[in-house]
Amino acid sequence: MTIAESQLVVRTAAGAVRGRREDGLTVFRGIPFAAPPVGEARFQAPRPPQPWDGVRDAHAFGPPPPQEAVFQGLAATREEPTGDDWLTVNVWTPETGGLGTDPAEAARPVMVWIYGGAYKLGHSGSPGYDAQHIARAGDLVVVTFNYRVGIEGFARLDGAPANRGLLDQIAALEWVRDNIAGFGGDPGRVTVFGESAGAGSVAALLAAPGARGLFGRAIAQSVPGTFFSDELARDLAAAIAAEAGLRPTAADLSAVDPRRLTEAGAAVGAKMGQRVDRWGQVAPTATPFSPVVDGEVLPATPWQALAAGAGRDVELVVGHNAQEYRLFVAMTGRLGKVTEEQAAAALRTFAPDGGEAAYRAAYPEAGAEELYERVQSDWLFQIPSLRLGEAQIAGGGRVHLYELTWPAPGMGGGLGACHALDVPLLFGTYEADLGALLFAGVEVPAEAKELTARFQAAWTSFARTGDPGWPAYDGQRRLTQVLDVRPEVRAYPEETSRRLWEGYDFPALPLVGR
Repeated sequence: MTIAESQLVVRTAAGAVRGRREDGLTVFRGIPFAAPPVGEARFQAPRPPQPWDGVRDAHAFGPPPPQEAVFQGLAATREEPTGDDWLTVNVWTPETGGLGTDPAEAARPVMVWIYGGAYKLGHSGSPGYDAQHIARAGDLVVVTFNYRVGIEGFARLDGAPANRGLLDQIAALEWVRDNIAGFGGDPGRVTVFGESAGAGSVAALLAAPGARGLFGRAIAQSVPGTFFSDELARDLAAAIAAEAGLRPTAADLSAVDPRRLTEAGAAVGAKMGQRVDRWGQVAPTATPFSPVVDGEVLPATPWQALAAGAGRDVELVVGHNAQEYRLFVAMTGRLGKVTEEQAAAALRTFAPDGGEAAYRAAYPEAGAEELYERVQSDWLFQIPSLRLGEAQIAGGGRVHLYELTWPAPGMGGGLGACHALDVPLLFGTYEADLGALLFAGVEVPAEAKELTARFQAAWTSFARTGDPGWPAYDGQRRLTQVLDVRPEVRAYPEETSRRLWEGYDFPALPLVGR
């Protein structure tokens, strides 16, 4: 082995791995942080990886966890690696002053990405999560990883711990703590960041006792307000198991091919909208998975936990996009087609106290589609994100708030600043995954590239110093960074909705009928 080759090799607790040089970075892919969760380990907490001898090539992403092939009308079109080794990490680390030097001298801040996907989809090897641009822009180490989703990660089963997906995330963060110094990273300066279900995971980790001390900063992009009560989670799991002709137990399900179970989960998701009488507000989301307030892994909702001080020692950035729900309106073919009846039903289902009348009075000029979109944006992402920041302040912590208002250029600009637009802007992956829709049919405008530079500068500055470049939020001035062609700091832009939701605390969603 030459000296140059030796600098590509890092010894982890389980064995040595060899990365690749890629344009000024050294990149490692597919390193196991836990044993494959199959056989007797299926539906159980993650277990340490089996040690290996020699040097393992870390050149390819590990396979994604079992999941649905289609989500909201978008089909998976690329080949994915296969196998059972779902629980792997990937590392991007700058070459200069990193590998091959004294880790204590070379230590860089570490950013750990948690993907979204409604807690039922996601893979760290997705092209949209290529972390090379962030690692270069911030001169820091970036880690991404897989965690179990859907039935494998979040179904509430007898004989299995709750929130296995969160336990996987904690295990990945423990791997970072124990191994990242060898990759040039500082285990004492770790920032977790994630979007959508990834942001919900960040919020859950802030509240989870098992994650305490594993990171000192956090960025939550579009936090979903959907956390399940134990009763609701068990009822949904029973429905999925029944769809497969089984009982909701780890013993029954562990012998079944994961693909059969994902099909059962998809079938229940497709029918959830017919059971508002039983499953309440979660029924129209077609998503039967979320973190469960089980009293152990997750003792309370993030809003309750942070207000009680659980995250006061973690610096936080949280925010949302201006037209979050429009993405889902578009992907279900409803843009320009929402009826007055659909708007009224959404207002009755999702609006807080005061309901439909309060929303109509607060937005007197809004038509059916705007009201339909507004109340679901508020309920699902915008107000939960705002409220997470407010809870952090109430618990004695510090938070910086933002809103993205720049509209996606695809589809004639009709998507606005919709859900997930911040992901291709942050990673600079405009033509990958959802970016292919959000930037469809247009050349990437200079404005987008400027916003990418701002996102990356703010996120990496926060990871490095705790300061994203704008003032902290407080309950009086409510200063918020608005991200657009001309960024500005101003009072929270969604004041009308903020007032409508005052006093609502986002409890764990209940089982409403039997």
